[in-house]
Amino acid sequence: MPALARPAGELTSLLRDIRAAATGEPLPDLGFSAYRDYFDTGNRIRYERRYFRRRARLAAQAAQALLDPDTDLGPLADTLWSVCDEYTWALPAHVRHSADQDRGPEQCLDLFAAETAHTVAETVAALGDRLDRRVGDRVRSQVRRRVFEPYLDARPLNWEGHGNNWEAVCAGATGLAALALLHDSPADAAALAAMLDRSRRAMDRYLGGFGDDGGCAEGVDYWVYGFGYFVYFAEALREHTGHDLLDSAKVAQIAAFPHRVALGGGAYVPFSDASERPWLPAGLLTRLAERFGTPPARVVPSLHDDHCYRWGHLSRTLAWFRPLPAPAPTGNSSYLPDLAWVVHRGRTGFAAKGGNNDEPHNHNDLGHFVLHTHGVSVLDDLGAGEYTAGYFGPGRHAFLHPSARGHSVPVIDGQAQLPGPDRAAKVLHHADDGGTVSFDLDLTGAYQVDGLRSLVRRFRWSDGRLELTDEIDAARDLPVEELFISRREPVLATGSADWDGLATLTHDCPQAAVSVEPTSDHQAQPDRVYRLTCTTLAPAGRSSHRFVFELA
Repeated sequence: MPALARPAGELTSLLRDIRAAATGEPLPDLGFSAYRDYFDTGNRIRYERRYFRRRARLAAQAAQALLDPDTDLGPLADTLWSVCDEYTWALPAHVRHSADQDRGPEQCLDLFAAETAHTVAETVAALGDRLDRRVGDRVRSQVRRRVFEPYLDARPLNWEGHGNNWEAVCAGATGLAALALLHDSPADAAALAAMLDRSRRAMDRYLGGFGDDGGCAEGVDYWVYGFGYFVYFAEALREHTGHDLLDSAKVAQIAAFPHRVALGGGAYVPFSDASERPWLPAGLLTRLAERFGTPPARVVPSLHDDHCYRWGHLSRTLAWFRPLPAPAPTGNSSYLPDLAWVVHRGRTGFAAKGGNNDEPHNHNDLGHFVLHTHGVSVLDDLGAGEYTAGYFGPGRHAFLHPSARGHSVPVIDGQAQLPGPDRAAKVLHHADDGGTVSFDLDLTGAYQVDGLRSLVRRFRWSDGRLELTDEIDAARDLPVEELFISRREPVLATGSADWDGLATLTHDCPQAAVSVEPTSDHQAQPDRVYRLTCTTLAPAGRSSHRFVFELA
């Protein structure tokens, strides 16, 4: 791993976080009552909060030990020993994945088992003789048993072949752990070669999940996660072998993704299970700026901004971050043709999407859009809901956040958009003349409505004003509900709506109503969503339905 020297002043706040997290209350227990909770109730977060508090202590103590050679290693040794005692390093929601190799939960190689292996492997390798040998030997034994054995097994792992963030994180973190530990014998050298080869193949599949535009359908949060571990592994592999996985035009496009979907002021397009204000690791942004000329980190996040306390992000921020000048601005508009996303940022922000309804972390959201002003997304995307057993099950799209009813898209004759790879939008037109962004989508394929011959949604955006037109060709009269989603309650008047003076809507629908839906956010905190429904009729034949939004 990169050497951790005492960082510069810009990391003072992060170092303070590390010192505080390295001590405190005893580690939370991960006993059977906690473990079984997910299987009994479907609730993930109660167990995971305990799990990640343990990882916070581990990461903070490891960082403190590597930054300060005078650190007392007794508390870290106890934490490492306790981590080795855990029944499984995987999360309960993931342990089913080990069944593909006929292995038990102890040998489930999921995201978090791989990350744990990476953390403890680099820690004991870097500390060397400073750490009690009995602790180091036990850590090495546990990493081999829990992670290296499944990875050296030729049978496919559950996450291989999907080309999403799991490929990069599991393969990257496992490869990094192998690079840290496997160097003592010819057998180690053979195992390391096999594991690095498997990781390289996983990285090829991960990159294959991107189009040439470099867009991440999973959103900026999962770009940080997957692409972060891709970069961490790639740089370690380059140091070990000289082979440079970053030397690629496609990788350069992927590196630029978050900057192309920025709305301004630290906000980013929150499509799919993403968030509007993701944290971006300062070390990752620094390395990408050095390699590709992308914008460097403007702030150093808190230790606690990553609620999973991933060693990859923390250690590389401590090792790689340095202040860099920002490059010249590259324009206010972005279009990603493979994703079918359009983004404009300026005094106000706008984003809209096409795509299909079988994307990673899919939401049924073809034709959905976001309007952003004064640092707030007024017409909003809800992002990720609370992750539960059901959220990733067959009934996923019954949950508000990924459902069509949680997005600003039409309901036709009582029928919402359907999931599936064949439920796809067709881009009919995109243009940006410097003053107006035009974006037209054929959304017909998203619906299964008798009598709906076509539905075309047209966006015309000039900074602060959106003209939205839905053109419907129907074989019979079709009732239409136009949904507009916000976390702010609109005030209705005849033919108009107002969201706190930040945005106004004018429309010609004969009826409009607001409903409120209490829900919970990704962290299980109470949330409230307002759904404005403008109801109208699409008569047999062709009709146009126009909505004009003005932003303050």
